[in-house]
Amino acid sequence: MELSKNIKILLVEDAGVMRKMEIKTLKSLDLNNIQEAENGNAAIKILLEDSSFDLIISDWNMPEKDGFELLRWVRSNEKTKTIPFLMATGRGEKKEVEKASEAGVSSFISKPFNKDELLEKIKEAFGVKFSEEEAQPLTHESRVTASGKVKIKAVHIQITDHLTLGILKNLIKNNEVTPKHFELETECMSSWNTVAKALENKTAEAAFILAPLAMDLYNYGIPLKLILFAHKNGSICVKNKTGGEVAGAEFFKNKSFYIPHNMSIHNMLGHVYFNNIGLKPGYPGQKDVDVNFEVVAPVKMGEFMTGNQDASGFLVAEPLGTKAIAAGSAELQFLSSELWENHPCCVLAVQEDFIKNYPDAVQEFTKLLVQAGKVIEQRPGYAAEVAVDFLDPHKELGLKVPILKNVLTEPKGIKTNNLYPVKSDLDFIQHYMTEKMGIGSIINLDEFVDLRFANAACPESDKVSKGKKVTENYLAENVQQILNRGLNGEKELQSKTALNMEGKYLKFALGTEYYGIDILKIVEIIKMVPITHIPNTPHFVKGVINLRGSIVPTIDLRLKIGMEEVEHGSKTRIIIAEDEINGSKIRLGLIVDEVNVVCDVKAEEIDSAPSFGTEESEDFILAMVKSNENVYILLNLSVIMTPINNLKKKKLAEEKV
Repeated sequence: MELSKNIKILLVEDAGVMRKMEIKTLKSLDLNNIQEAENGNAAIKILLEDSSFDLIISDWNMPEKDGFELLRWVRSNEKTKTIPFLMATGRGEKKEVEKASEAGVSSFISKPFNKDELLEKIKEAFGVKFSEEEAQPLTHESRVTASGKVKIKAVHIQITDHLTLGILKNLIKNNEVTPKHFELETECMSSWNTVAKALENKTAEAAFILAPLAMDLYNYGIPLKLILFAHKNGSICVKNKTGGEVAGAEFFKNKSFYIPHNMSIHNMLGHVYFNNIGLKPGYPGQKDVDVNFEVVAPVKMGEFMTGNQDASGFLVAEPLGTKAIAAGSAELQFLSSELWENHPCCVLAVQEDFIKNYPDAVQEFTKLLVQAGKVIEQRPGYAAEVAVDFLDPHKELGLKVPILKNVLTEPKGIKTNNLYPVKSDLDFIQHYMTEKMGIGSIINLDEFVDLRFANAACPESDKVSKGKKVTENYLAENVQQILNRGLNGEKELQSKTALNMEGKYLKFALGTEYYGIDILKIVEIIKMVPITHIPNTPHFVKGVINLRGSIVPTIDLRLKIGMEEVEHGSKTRIIIAEDEINGSKIRLGLIVDEVNVVCDVKAEEIDSAPSFGTEESEDFILAMVKSNENVYILLNLSVIMTPINNLKKKKLAEEKV
């Protein structure tokens, strides 16, 4: 079925940022006839005046009147009862799907979702199934390869939690290990929804998946077994750097806070933390909630938070939190292991029929994953290099090796050297979420967790319980330790902030001082050429040059940063640099006294800029580098180039007038 581009959609969503993103997603599907409502009451008011909508897309958790109440009103109203209703919500539990289905929902989609998932669910709301486009469940014939080995397709998403799978894949590729019983195929998926769907539809034999989500699938009849932990620890809580000056619990009060999925350890740990600092976390529309949890795709959290003061922060698997800190948009709140040392998060879940039919392949797969986990601990530099491509195959995240190496070597960070499943930890999670949060159900862990393969693959030392037993009092004590952490947290933050600046820099001289610019922003370096003066420009703007037919504005960098002008000499050079400013690529010539060398700058050499008493001079400085030879300054090219961009905009505006 081809979906009509003219369908009239009522989008009901209380969170402004989420509403904008959902509108953007709809428009990417060429669905532009959209009317917005911020809650159920606002939607009812619109529908009473105009019931000609072809589709209603509604969030569930909203203040005043939630999506479920809206659904019941729509189905009881004569003029609206036949309108297809798509519930798009962070409440991804199977029991919520059943509740909505009984009330007459046409289709149900769990946040976070991408445009392909949304299109599928919109079509489903109109009664169309994706039969021809869905991958078929794997059969014995499709699983056995020409070599006689069985194929294991394992799915995952873009987080460090799943790196053991990537390391194993790379070890096989480099012939460091050669499986006897299986061939490995991996797929990096867009969201937890697609991972869960692959298990439900049997289009993958195995998945690295959130433990509570796997337990929820099992509870509702999906034949799975938990074979192994994917890791321990490995998540991070950050706060929005642009969220205002208020400190402590007040910073988070009456703001949104992002989590990756309703059925996640992040939801539980966030609940523990906020409860113990005197706040009540929950979802919009719930009684007395003063921290609103919103489900956002992990890879989108940093983007959603940046510049949005209504978003207080997020709790997510690494490396996404450290990346946000390194980019300067977030501050460290705590590492998940500080709250619960050696906690589980993601697990390896395998199809039950695959285990029955191919136990030797499952055993070997388990053994090699345990081996891969120990390789990460022993060779973090190698693992970080593998992670860049494995976790970011389409280069959407811009991951860097230094960031990943920092995550993998963080003493309180992710642990992959002991993947043995601890049932008592899983039991604590399910009881806390069910009894304290009203999420999920209690399952029989003896039936769900299959220890046969881990027992054979893991050394005896891995099976011995280490550390304190998790209790609510234990978690409460750790929250207080986080609050009292003080300067140690500042040091951790500073080390992570420098990571995004690590790389190669062009070192050049202005007088007796040395400066650096990111080599990736330099187009070329040329000798002095004739410069055409432009009237009515600032004193540091020398004019424009003709660079092979392109006109490039050129400034004297000495004058720009407040130094005296000098005559140009034989070593004077023009650095042609390019940067993106406010969405536009700007090219600029920088006149410098002398170009020196290209330097490798490490994070440990980088220090924050000292105060010089003037805000403008401080803006020019990105950081200081303490090398063996001397101290030199890394310049913030974006700040240096911004006035040129503003001049161009002013000139364009004057030309239009």
